[in-house]
Amino acid sequence: MTDLTQTGLATLARKVELRWLAYLVLVVCLFWGVAELADEVLEGATRDLDRDILLALRVPGDLSDPIGPPWVEEMGRDLTALGGTVVLTLATLLVSGYFLMRHKVSSMLFLLAAVGGGIALSSIAKVLFDRPRPDLVPHGSIVHTASFPSGHSMMAAVAYLSLGVLLARVQPLRRLKLFILASAVLLTLLVGVSRVYLGVHWPTDVFAGWLAGAGWAAVCFGAAQVLARRGHVEPENCEPPRDP
Repeated sequence: MTDLTQTGLATLARKVELRWLAYLVLVVCLFWGVAELADEVLEGATRDLDRDILLALRVPGDLSDPIGPPWVEEMGRDLTALGGTVVLTLATLLVSGYFLMRHKVSSMLFLLAAVGGGIALSSIAKVLFDRPRPDLVPHGSIVHTASFPSGHSMMAAVAYLSLGVLLARVQPLRRLKLFILASAVLLTLLVGVSRVYLGVHWPTDVFAGWLAGAGWAAVCFGAAQVLARRGHVEPENCEPPRDP
């Protein structure tokens, strides 16, 4: 092996190590952010901020009326449904069917495990913190569970980011990868904002849901990279499409 080849391999190894180091730092920061935010919430340090943001989204003098015309409130309910159990389950099953038709059973099982694990994590967190829902304003959507973290926000992050990562990995063009990932992030943000707008969550509930969901999706992304190297899930496609 020539010195040039050895130098190239050493440079590549350093780049891979730095990429994985950055990935680990990101995951730690996301879950550390959730822990710090939860601590602030339990101590009541975020009470005024939560209250001010929630009231800012209501018409002064009429807390039952969200700001904006009626169609904006209806749009908020439509957007919040994108983080609901039925929509996310349907989206997950449809993408799972896509993988199944391509005979990518391992990718299908990985997706189901990623989304299922996120649901379990969200449910456990709600039981542990048991934070009451906002009582300052009427709720614009029916709710049954505890408030922290926001289940819709967290599951939107888990499902859409996981789906986005798995679909983006197999796309040949960078612009397609960016479009899919940007769409997943946009859907996640819109769902979270709609929960606060409808008065069913404190802003910190939503922020915690985003952090926790992004953290879980990042863990799943790392697992997908490892499994792809071992041939268990579809490898990332970085090559431009060839002309037929």
